Amino acid sequence: MDQLVGRINGSFTTYSWSPIRYIYGCVSHDELAGFYRDSAVALVTPLRDGMNLVAKEFVACQINQPPGVLIVSPFAGAGETMHEALICNPYEINEAAEVLHRALTMPEDERTLRMNSLRRREKANDVNFWMKSFMKQMGSQIEEEDADEVKSVTMHPVTMDDFEEYLA
Repeated sequence: MDQLVGRINGSFTTYSWSPIRYIYGCVSHDELAGFYRDSAVALVTPLRDGMNLVAKEFVACQINQPPGVLIVSPFAGAGETMHEALICNPYEINEAAEVLHRALTMPEDERTLRMNSLRRREKANDVNFWMKSFMKQMGSQIEEEDADEVKSVTMHPVTMDDFEEYLA
């Protein structure tokens, strides 16, 4: 990876611009938010994934104009709800190159339209939305089962007493 990034940057870097900002190591949350904010493209292409929050974090940080373009893999769970993102199959190299080119050359008005729509949806579908949706689906599932088999569980508040044996 180091050599490939070096070759690409060596061929295309100018005085004021570098195509790949390659960081090997950890960055703080503030630095990461800055990278998301300033990125022209976010390429989120896992080969297999659950709910990939990187795509959602990128959208949340996109406050600059013109905004960046989100590219997601069809195998990223987040891609199922982020219809304005460009879709890129990471197993198809030529397709990935074409989608990346499309993102980099996308007109500003289209970038803005796509990102504004993504931001509205992510703001509306926050953690409370997902929790309510999950609880509603879980409630529907319980109603479908035999009511006699469903047992009610009462949870008591957690206190320090619950941890005394571990803290001693």
